[in-house]
Amino acid sequence: MPENEPIESWDYTLYIPNDLRAVTVCRQTLRAILTMHGLTGLADTAELLATELVSNAVRHTKGPAALRVRRSAQGLVWIGAWDTDPEPPEPPVPLEQVLEREEGRGLGLVTACAEYWGWQPSARFGDRGKYVWCELGVA
Repeated sequence: MPENEPIESWDYTLYIPNDLRAVTVCRQTLRAILTMHGLTGLADTAELLATELVSNAVRHTKGPAALRVRRSAQGLVWIGAWDTDPEPPEPPVPLEQVLEREEGRGLGLVTACAEYWGWQPSARFGDRGKYVWCELGVA
């Protein structure tokens, strides 16, 4: 793409029920979105991060959830999972401290693989909640 050509920006949201099977639907949908936009090089990492974010949203809340993925005009890919719990997520534990555990690695993986991550309060479906998000740079 020539340097002076603007970067295509886009925004998708997938609303999901509180069902662990929805994690697979989110992962496959995210891969399809990235593939259709020519960003297959990000797909494996993006899938891993979305799986962690959406799994936390479904496992730790009782309401619906959502996966949102967007690309900014600056070229960053933003992945967020919305859930119905307005409380901030637990701080991430460094991966070297949780490698042998089956749970508790989620945000550690996110911090290890993403450029940035964070959370913000947000309401959807008339419910208070939060987005936990991360950003990936596009090479």
